Amino acid sequence: MQTPRVAVIGAGAFGRNHLRVYRDLEAAGELQLTALVEPNPSRRSELAARYDVTGFASLDEALQTNAAPPFDAASVCSPTIHHAAIAERLLDAGIDVLIEKPFAASIEEADHILALAERNHRILQIGHLERFNPAVTAAAERITRPMFFEAHRLSIFTPRSLDVDVVLDLMIHDLDIVLSLTNSAVREVRAVGLPVLSPRVDIANVRVEFESGCVANFTASRVSTEQVRKLRLFQPHEYLSLDFARQELLTIKVDPSLLAQLTAGGGFNPSALSAHEGSHPSRGLSLEKLDPQSAEPLRLELEDFLSSVRNRTQPRVTGQAGRAALALALEINQQIASHARRAGLA
Repeated sequence: MQTPRVAVIGAGAFGRNHLRVYRDLEAAGELQLTALVEPNPSRRSELAARYDVTGFASLDEALQTNAAPPFDAASVCSPTIHHAAIAERLLDAGIDVLIEKPFAASIEEADHILALAERNHRILQIGHLERFNPAVTAAAERITRPMFFEAHRLSIFTPRSLDVDVVLDLMIHDLDIVLSLTNSAVREVRAVGLPVLSPRVDIANVRVEFESGCVANFTASRVSTEQVRKLRLFQPHEYLSLDFARQELLTIKVDPSLLAQLTAGGGFNPSALSAHEGSHPSRGLSLEKLDPQSAEPLRLELEDFLSSVRNRTQPRVTGQAGRAALALALEINQQIASHARRAGLA
């Protein structure tokens, strides 16, 4: 395939970043940025001039400029309620699509988009960019049998993304990551949440149990006084702590000599374990801090999308993965609503 021609649909906070990264990748010869679709005239004019790209007021206007589609692939960065209609128009026009998270407003819409992508033989990627965080990539390589997760994603309140609640806005990042690492079906969901500064739920706490026996606790807030993006997980003989913002991974493992001692049935004799450089203060535990090569997750995500477009291969975050995260998020919202009714808050 020739260098793909790319468009950005929607120029809000996410769309601006897609434009910026696409322009950088264009300088490296990876694509041609050919179109921006944005209904707001002042925003469209400003960004079209800044990124030297043709601006259109609507998708229909962009697609009707030529007999053939004027671009090969597009990032859909519009509000969630418009994802399905925009994706349908693009996929039926033979255009590959990356849809920002959340995938869609409902499972029915997500299934419709999935069916269209399959019928039209188009690439469909969902924009869960934390999956491309170098710390997540490093952690995924160390997963054996995760049994407990604890995720915290806290943000200071902004008027951005108030068309969805905190589960679909923030928590869904961690839902997607945990689903990808557990590779197990959900058995039970318990959840509570409250609106604080918006009409929608702004803070939520969730407990999910998986068929594998793994349990995950999630906390998300967009009314916090600080920014926190961390994930901790425990698996046999090992603890991993991820800091998304710092792109760092810390691991604490049981010393192999301790494991051998316990496996041999001789009982635990702490004095038999020698301390060594880099060891944890508690004998028998070794600490390792990994600093993966720093990179912008959005750039890695868009590079993955472009690679899939050029080579006709599955992206790292498929439509099915996006559907799974959406389904869990919507189930959580149902549980939050049910709890609110029981507590007399609804």
